[in-house]
Amino acid sequence: MESVEDFLVAGLFAPFKRGKAVPSGGKPGGMPLFRVCLLTAVLALGGVSCGPDPESAGRPDSREVEITRVVDGDTVEISPTIEGIEDVRLIRMDTPEVSGECGAEPLAREAEDYTMRHAGVRVSLDLGEERTDRYGRLLAYVRLPDGDMLNERLVRRGLAQVATFPPNVRYEEDFREAQRLAREESIGIWGLSSERRSMLADRGNGIGGDGC
Repeated sequence: MESVEDFLVAGLFAPFKRGKAVPSGGKPGGMPLFRVCLLTAVLALGGVSCGPDPESAGRPDSREVEITRVVDGDTVEISPTIEGIEDVRLIRMDTPEVSGECGAEPLAREAEDYTMRHAGVRVSLDLGEERTDRYGRLLAYVRLPDGDMLNERLVRRGLAQVATFPPNVRYEEDFREAQRLAREESIGIWGLSSERRSMLADRGNGIGGDGC
């Protein structure tokens, strides 16, 4: 049995199927305005959309905020808060620690300084599939006004290395390519001596893990 929507839509398009697509006014090839309006209403009632459904398209949970303070290269504070949380950890990468067990790791200050350039900037946070870490910080990809991702920029400049913690595994190819280019150019952490690179965290990229 046909639904009400099917019946109405069939009726709306019937004149076109019979070759009578000439509305009042004598201009062929169009649909009378009342038919357009009625069709729109029918499709809306039936849950049909002419554009993509953000949820079905899998769009990330995005929020507009301002970076108010930089804690270190990969951690910032934002305003307004999200669910009462102001601390945001940039995900899919890891910058050298400013306050590690042996003091500041190589290039930690440089990474912090680069992120500091974006203090006061309004950004878009794409929250991760896992939204918070064990410290209660939000986990997010930080989109700058020009559309670039701050997380990826840090990797591309050799100020961070790729770090993957499921389920936050989005943009894998982008991050790997950014790291490959930085490594090929021997910039940032990839230009350090083997001894200094061994002081960084081991994130599965062939460096770090030996401590100080």
